[in-house]
Amino acid sequence: MRERLRAWRPATPPLPADLEASVVDTDPEWFGRELAIAARPPWWLWRFLLTTVSPAVSLFGRVVVTGSIPEHLRGGPLILAANHIGDYDTFTVAAALHRVGVVPRFLATGGIMKAPVAGPVLERAGGIRVDRGTDVAAHAMRVVLVALEHGGQVLVYPEGRVGLTADGWPERGRTGLARLALQTRVPVIPVSQWGAHEVLQYANDWGKLRTALSAAWRQPALRVHVGAPVPLDDLAPGRTGDANRARTRIMAAITRGLVPLRAGEPADRIAFVDPTRPVKAQAAFPGGRVPADVPGAGPPLPPAGTLRR
Repeated sequence: MRERLRAWRPATPPLPADLEASVVDTDPEWFGRELAIAARPPWWLWRFLLTTVSPAVSLFGRVVVTGSIPEHLRGGPLILAANHIGDYDTFTVAAALHRVGVVPRFLATGGIMKAPVAGPVLERAGGIRVDRGTDVAAHAMRVVLVALEHGGQVLVYPEGRVGLTADGWPERGRTGLARLALQTRVPVIPVSQWGAHEVLQYANDWGKLRTALSAAWRQPALRVHVGAPVPLDDLAPGRTGDANRARTRIMAAITRGLVPLRAGEPADRIAFVDPTRPVKAQAAFPGGRVPADVPGAGPPLPPAGTLRR
């Protein structure tokens, strides 16, 4: 029985003929499946789960969603760029995006995708495997491209990991997302979030259960803001410096959207103390202060200190 569970996976749609040449014998065994899934509309079961299970996210906090996605963009491909604050935030963001009319695909680590039952379900739901630091890591970007070409809406964390800045503001991010956006010309929607880090602590131990139970009792606010598309039309793929400029604008937009979500908290530190969370990185905009000359960043922030409501 155990072996049958480990081997089980939902039926995968056939690989479209125009993508068959994209898969060769040296590719990982999952690559063809993920290409086939990326080329299809979202799985009916994933839509059902978003509709029926999303309310369960509120068991651990009050989900508060602000902002929206223009109606004319909801039916086409989107890159949804979010800050990453903890293991629970994928659930929070997925629930929030469903509320604003989006059925997101998402990137997931290879370890999660290898898990029995859950891994195959995540894959069939549109999860895109990322095996960081391996020779097949680039395959994830190829799957993302196919998903976008077929109208997919892909959730991406530009930081590439849970942010580890001392003040909790997003890290500088990587240029991979920026290059993808410039190459495809797909709209980039900044998604800012705060509060999900209080549900599951950083370290993978029994403390996660403790913080989850505490969150279920305290009901912290799980805030998500969906911003306006990041202006990138004046930038070009391959032009020197434009990938960095695009990255800066994307992280600026996420940071600006985060400001009202952290209202009432210190700007120079995280109010919720997680002793298991290391501090290893510098924020792209320390204290949440984005220069006014960054396109799409909005007006400058108030002076250092506690951000007011």
